[in-house]
Amino acid sequence: MHHPFTHVVSVPVDTRTARVHEEGWQSWSPSGAYALDAAPYRPTDGNRATVCYRPGVTVPPGTFQGEGLLALDPGDGTPVRLWAAPDPVHQVPSIRLTVRDQVAEVSSDGPVKEWTGADIQAVLGEWAAGLGLAAPRPAPTVWCSWYEYFTSVTEDDIHENLRAMDTLDLPIDVVQIDDGYQKALGDWLTLSGRFRSRAGIAGTIRARGRRAGIWTAPFLVDPSSTLAAEHPEWLVRDADGGLTHAGHNWGHDLYALDTTHPGAAAYLTEVFTTLRAEGYDYFKTDFLYAGALDGVRHTGVDALTAYRQGVELIRDAIGADAYLLGCGAPILPSLGLFDAMRVSPDTAPHRRPEADDFSRPGQDAAEFTGAARQWQHGRLWINDPDCLMARPAVETRERWAAHVEATGGLTASSDRLLSLDTWGVDTTRRLLTKGAEATE
Repeated sequence: MHHPFTHVVSVPVDTRTARVHEEGWQSWSPSGAYALDAAPYRPTDGNRATVCYRPGVTVPPGTFQGEGLLALDPGDGTPVRLWAAPDPVHQVPSIRLTVRDQVAEVSSDGPVKEWTGADIQAVLGEWAAGLGLAAPRPAPTVWCSWYEYFTSVTEDDIHENLRAMDTLDLPIDVVQIDDGYQKALGDWLTLSGRFRSRAGIAGTIRARGRRAGIWTAPFLVDPSSTLAAEHPEWLVRDADGGLTHAGHNWGHDLYALDTTHPGAAAYLTEVFTTLRAEGYDYFKTDFLYAGALDGVRHTGVDALTAYRQGVELIRDAIGADAYLLGCGAPILPSLGLFDAMRVSPDTAPHRRPEADDFSRPGQDAAEFTGAARQWQHGRLWINDPDCLMARPAVETRERWAAHVEATGGLTASSDRLLSLDTWGVDTTRRLLTKGAEATE
């Protein structure tokens, strides 16, 4: 539920040098600092507004807006000021800033607390440190199937890259199977025709001295899935009784799983306990925004409570020792739940995102938001800047590799390893080695 905006404070600014940091709602929401005459990145269509921004929230023209966090460097030598949600796990106010006649006017639709600091990254980091969260566990090094094979990945592709890791002597801890092994979103335990045995491939990975990882989008449901057909009562509803729209992807509209329903909760527990029993202990959970969409749920709890309960259910199922990576996740409501978090939109083999929408896949978009969220690394979780791609076909691969290296976060390779040239092999080995050393 959104409330009216009320005035918080007026701050004199030097409009020539002042900058405003907007914190986006979720992993893929653009976040970063802007000059006062800049136009912040906004969704280019309604679907992106649902899938990549804060659903149901429209920002007026000429307005800066952060979700739970907004920082201002006045540009006149006075301290940087940060307005932050006092209870960021349960209530995330939208915080707005407009400028008129050399004065920034700050307003919010919920309570905020003010902090001051030397610069934008510093004050955000101090705020994060003040939360008192436990230090995150170091991330393993990873090979991920996504950016080479996308949804067409096969079990044979995994076997080929397992052999290549040994041949190239790459320090990869986890081999993570991404989207494509499952029949449909929601039918996580039913294989697509491209895989023969989920437990079998996990066993092969482990037999080679590596850990098995797997991707899910646990709160999304494909309308064509068996789950949707057999258990429509497990889906989040809108106020009129229709199914809540969770965005459009994979060529069709999507639904959201109501994890507060006992049947849905039991099913999700079964999925993750089964995967854990099969030998997977690294879990990339994706498109998590769906678990925090507004709607009518079985127990009547609010969306953020339902979201956290859903993630906690997954953690209970996989065990405290498993590694849990969030992606497409509401940032502040995820505090304390994950080992690592994607902190940017997807990267891509190309540099510019489609339609210059900085929530869409592209190296420019991933670098912009990833760098702006560096303050989260080591304080809230291990930052995931997204995967290294070092094959010759990747545009500006040197620049992208430099960004991944500079973050010091989770290091994951996502190439067909036999497609790498000498530079690609050397760079992949060097970054993975640095990532491995960080865990020692």
